[in-house]
Amino acid sequence: MRRQANPLATDPSPATRPVVWRPSLAKQKGETKHAALTERIIADIDGGLLKPMDRMPTHRDLARDLGLSVQTVSLSYKEAERLGYLSGEIGRGTFVKARVTDRAGRMMLDHSSNEVLDLSIIRGVYLDEHETASREIFREMAEGNVADFMRPCRPIAGLDRHRETARIWLRTLGVSANAERILVTNGAAHGIFLALTCIIRSGDVVLCENLTDHGIIGLSNILGFSLKGLPTDEEGILPDALEAACASGGVRALVWIPTLNNPTGHVAGAARRHEIATIAKRHGIFVIEDEVYRPMIDEDLPSIAEMLPDLGFFVTSFTKTVLTGLRVGYLVVPPAYSIRAASILRVSSWSGTYLTAEIATRWIENGTVQRLIGIQRGEIRTRQGITTDILGDHIASSHPLSPCAWLKVPKHWAEDGLVRSLANQNVAVTPSEPFVAGPGHGGGIRICIGGRMSHSSLSKALTTVRQAFEQLPPVYDIGSIG
Repeated sequence: MRRQANPLATDPSPATRPVVWRPSLAKQKGETKHAALTERIIADIDGGLLKPMDRMPTHRDLARDLGLSVQTVSLSYKEAERLGYLSGEIGRGTFVKARVTDRAGRMMLDHSSNEVLDLSIIRGVYLDEHETASREIFREMAEGNVADFMRPCRPIAGLDRHRETARIWLRTLGVSANAERILVTNGAAHGIFLALTCIIRSGDVVLCENLTDHGIIGLSNILGFSLKGLPTDEEGILPDALEAACASGGVRALVWIPTLNNPTGHVAGAARRHEIATIAKRHGIFVIEDEVYRPMIDEDLPSIAEMLPDLGFFVTSFTKTVLTGLRVGYLVVPPAYSIRAASILRVSSWSGTYLTAEIATRWIENGTVQRLIGIQRGEIRTRQGITTDILGDHIASSHPLSPCAWLKVPKHWAEDGLVRSLANQNVAVTPSEPFVAGPGHGGGIRICIGGRMSHSSLSKALTTVRQAFEQLPPVYDIGSIG
């Protein structure tokens, strides 16, 4: 199995000195000093004065410069961290946290496919075989009895037949669980939300990769937990970094993507998974496995949820590996959390959608899921080959079965300028900002190669990317050119 070299651990310190930042405080009547400072921090981040991954002044230095106590600064930093604006790193300092805003949406253009070659959205491939399979299942369901899945509104966790079929399917992914531990969800993102809501309270610390799916970053802002990204290599989170973070105290859970991480494409081998499980067990932290891409890898890779049945949550779905519109997922919970998870499911969406769950169940039973995954693997391998041929050394990290690739930005380009330049040439890509959860990532842009795209269209888009990388930017976008 070929992997591109991953340089993600080569830049452990994004800043050697804190940013020069001396805010003026205007405390309102009745407002505490630390509240006023917190508001100033948030305003300067929202206003762009403090930028993602800027290193903040130390508590002591800022306290001295502003005539405040160290405790006041510490309280302000902690509150800004809780609200998702700052991220404290043990032994490194406090950094401005990248936030998922409408800016990310502006990078992911929403034009017709005739206007834009869209490499910004991660999704499975869509071929004529997917179209045919969809039409066949629609005809079959229309001609048969639909009452069994259209009439019920219980059980909340999913119809018994759907959960039993899920149990059989999950065994192929290395997870053995009785049906009572399985909930049918509306995709993997829904499953991760349910898992976090089961165990996390506002202010808790949750760990993840320093580059991770932007969904978990968004959830940290919504649910109010503190998300800390850990340094990675080509197999994901470094065990020593996880050990150090857990030893520092306060860690409640780890959310990670062990198979085909978005956006880097890394895959954790069996030994790495055992190391992570051992550390999690020793410190008693929960692990939520986002295994939405796991069906793509036809290898015997262990599941942490299987290794840690009392601490592990396992999440998967069909949207990235079978069909984008098949928004059905399965969440496996520890035995003690089955009732709690179902109650949260009830108040958040009542249940998973029985109609789409019925499609997934029938496709598992008749072999369509396995067949479409096989098609997915073959087509992604082909597209990754095209990507490697055209972009070559510009690829920082990828995998032959990943629907995306992570590219290193040439030194003469700034990320935003490169993204704008490509957008002007009708190619949409995504910069690093939506994925940044911690320092040491080195920056980059993500390209996605799934969807309904011919090989010629993909080649055209990738060639445009390569040519842009090799061009000098306009004067106003020049970064490091002397």
